Amino acid sequence: MSAPAVESGGAAPGSGEPTSPQGQGSYLPVLIFACAILIVSTGARSSFGLFLPEMTLARGWSRETFSLAIAFQNLIWGISGTFLGAMADKYGAARTLVLGALVYTAGFLGMAWAQSGVALSVSAGLLIGVGIAGTSFGIILALLGRLVPEEKRSMAFGIGVASASFGQFLFVPLAGRMIATIGWQATIWVHAGLVLVIVLFALALGRREGSHRDGGNLQIVASLRSAIGDRSFHLLFWGFLVCGLQVVFIALHLPAYLKDRGLDASVGGTALALIGLFNIIGSLSAGALGQRFSKKRVLTAIYLARSAVISLFLWIPLSPASVYVFSAAMGVLWLSTVPLTNGLVGQIYGVRTLGTLGGMVFVGHQLGSFLGAWAGGRIFDVTGSYNWAWGLIIAFGLFAALIHAPINEVALNRRRPAAVPGAS
Repeated sequence: MSAPAVESGGAAPGSGEPTSPQGQGSYLPVLIFACAILIVSTGARSSFGLFLPEMTLARGWSRETFSLAIAFQNLIWGISGTFLGAMADKYGAARTLVLGALVYTAGFLGMAWAQSGVALSVSAGLLIGVGIAGTSFGIILALLGRLVPEEKRSMAFGIGVASASFGQFLFVPLAGRMIATIGWQATIWVHAGLVLVIVLFALALGRREGSHRDGGNLQIVASLRSAIGDRSFHLLFWGFLVCGLQVVFIALHLPAYLKDRGLDASVGGTALALIGLFNIIGSLSAGALGQRFSKKRVLTAIYLARSAVISLFLWIPLSPASVYVFSAAMGVLWLSTVPLTNGLVGQIYGVRTLGTLGGMVFVGHQLGSFLGAWAGGRIFDVTGSYNWAWGLIIAFGLFAALIHAPINEVALNRRRPAAVPGAS
């Protein structure tokens, strides 16, 4: 059994891989609902950097206290993402999305009333971490991987990630204005209400998903075992760790860094919004490039470019203009790794268990996110500046560029027939 393309998508009869719908009308509504969910889910989590100075001042917390809660959130997001991805593979994405939205909403409500660092870690950390895992890329991209035709899959991933970036562009300035007018606590309540709307999108998605779900026959443990035995899986894991380290450090600490350097607080909010806006371009471009060229080589170029852009930003004199140019450049590179990394997981190991295997690789991303959030606050509290933190994320970018080179992009079952049950 051999498909004409390397990327595992539509399958031959009897392969065990779900057959992707071939007509545009069969997957376009799914793509629309999926993008709507990512807009809300990603947008809501993009504004935590704006809450950091407000909540720490109001509650009398150190920056490390807030940073640790967000770091914990990212770690929980990664760990729970594997299990929720397996749930989506077996029982369907719609049920997982409803569960995630409800937990996400509860987390925001708890965050609004948190009076201690422990309460913040439980609400903004544990609950929101699980909520994001159940409503974000791991669930949505796995669904698109199963329902979108193989020849359009990489671009669909890029569109999905671009919609998430639009959510960041939309939510961050909105959150900044709301914090200034109605206060940080009321702004969190508004976030909770918006996240709850995901339930409606998920129910609409469920009606489209049903006929393409056959999780009862999945051999998730065997598939995971085969992937873990492959060196490329480990390289993807560690490369994605660097991605999480870089983006979460910048998203959480850039507004505070700019404020410390004497710039107006609005500059930080505008910077995050620009990152989201320009990542629409970056994500769509990454999806298109991944459809035509080697995904690992595009990833190598992205990590090299990130380190170069950050180095240049730190070298030139700081001003609002330099911040906005930096934000635009980083935006193009921001989440462009996501469609490519998930595309490689599906290409090498098959899309049948993309929720599970993509979730496992995403654990690496979230370990890096934990380090980026917590270490940034820790380094600042110890040294009084972010200089060492900036240096580390530059060095790790170079490391990520190097480790993508040895990845074998050939489908695992073509190297070792029958190694991955259900992969085409």
